[in-house]
Amino acid sequence: MANLLKSAQLLVSDLASTLLFLAVLLITKDLILAVALGVGLGIVQIGWLLARRKPIDTMQWLSIGLVVVSGAATMLTNDARFVMLKPTVIYCIVGAYMLRPGWMNRYLPPIAVATVPDLAYLFGFIWAGLMFGSAALNIALALTLDPVTWSATMSAWGIASKVALFLVQFAMMRLIGRRRAMAMAASS
Repeated sequence: MANLLKSAQLLVSDLASTLLFLAVLLITKDLILAVALGVGLGIVQIGWLLARRKPIDTMQWLSIGLVVVSGAATMLTNDARFVMLKPTVIYCIVGAYMLRPGWMNRYLPPIAVATVPDLAYLFGFIWAGLMFGSAALNIALALTLDPVTWSATMSAWGIASKVALFLVQFAMMRLIGRRRAMAMAASS
């Protein structure tokens, strides 16, 4: 259970700026406030890690950098369509990053890296597929829905799809990892 919580904590940390943006947009319907708070949180997160001399993973830089850059562009244009299509670009960039073998190892405990590296490799590509599918869905919804309905729908999809895949992956890797660890112990 500790490994599940640690993995979930890393995932929430990486997505914190986006989650804050979506929550503020849904609650206040104020695009500029939502963007400003999301960008602010992203900057604070990087500053906190730098101040503590903690390593900043590529995925963290990518996630927070995209929020800051696209958030600044959104505030300059004050155009809801830009912010609605922005996640498509983010999903595609993150999906492309997730095509890199081994990206997932940061989120896995050492025992999983040792016993189920093949599953980590496979799930890395499944996560990439989810990102590309989400990008396509976002384009369709951004072009057909109003901003508030879009943000509610994409928020629900984004959270539900990622939590569902995370839980499936965790259960499969844990089950298969335990079987392999027991088989390795038995053969020793």
